[in-house]
Amino acid sequence: MLANSIPVVSVVIPMYNVAKYIEQSINSVLQQSYHHFELILVDDGCVDDTLNIVNNFTDPRIRIVRQANRGLSGARNTGIEAARGIYIALLDADDYWAADKLTKHIKHLSANPKVGISYCPSLFINEDGELLGVGQFPKLKNITKQHIFCRNPVGNGSSPVIRRSVLSEVGYFGVNKDKYRRMYFDESLRQSEDIELWTRIALNTTWQFEGISQPLTYYRVNDSGLSSDVDKQFASWQHAVMLNKASDPTFFKQFYSLAKAYQLRYLARRAVQSKNKLSAFKLIHQAIYCDYRIIFQEPNRTIMTLCCAWLKFLPSKLYSRIEKFAMLNFGNSSIKH
Repeated sequence: MLANSIPVVSVVIPMYNVAKYIEQSINSVLQQSYHHFELILVDDGCVDDTLNIVNNFTDPRIRIVRQANRGLSGARNTGIEAARGIYIALLDADDYWAADKLTKHIKHLSANPKVGISYCPSLFINEDGELLGVGQFPKLKNITKQHIFCRNPVGNGSSPVIRRSVLSEVGYFGVNKDKYRRMYFDESLRQSEDIELWTRIALNTTWQFEGISQPLTYYRVNDSGLSSDVDKQFASWQHAVMLNKASDPTFFKQFYSLAKAYQLRYLARRAVQSKNKLSAFKLIHQAIYCDYRIIFQEPNRTIMTLCCAWLKFLPSKLYSRIEKFAMLNFGNSSIKH
């Protein structure tokens, strides 16, 4: 906190061979309308041209922290430990922000002292940074433990701004050689590390999750390797969520099958997006069989995913016309979940 009581935000960007994107990501932070921040760039063992690009920046608010490669969770943990601000804002190196993101989140958190995690909708961009016309538009208020576990309204790692006190409450020390290292994200995870942390916060603290309505995050969608990686993604999700089962076994008994169904539906939607029609067809049927409550809780998205999976078997030109119509008419809906 500065002498004039203006809160400082610590922005953490993990970097591992992100030369293609890092300049845009950094510039989106430096161009924020909220100026009271520090930017912590965590070099997670880069071997490409990332650091040469980073070294061209001379803004005194930038700090570079170097470490041997530990993965995304490890880089985030290192950045959080190095942070001096009372708020932590995470930004993945291939994403970027709208210029007023920090201003709006700090205003939101300052006005709502019980909110520990402030998040926002995200707009999806492709590899070239072009808007895809779709995004994540999650539930914003009255978020329960069930919403966090089943639907992950935070959406992605570049969306939240978090009170440092929330992370301090759920952090823990590692073991063996990491026994003096503070952990926030679970470093054993290579996927689903976000939902593991949000679930841990929801089950073990009284902090609230709440969103603001403006889409302030630009989230890059990369479909490479998706079709062959579905089983791995699902297994990683299962492992991540089960890490918190001991915190509330009754809660897990009530909602695990529903959360599993939503995850299968999410993978089905991604399979549709990546044009893997067989996986999409299989996954959406597995989702409904796993827990039919997804039909009643979110009938539009579930039925639309089911229809898309079936329609994928149509000739590609006909499907493309139908898809274009759907994008124009339903473009403001999330394709991530």
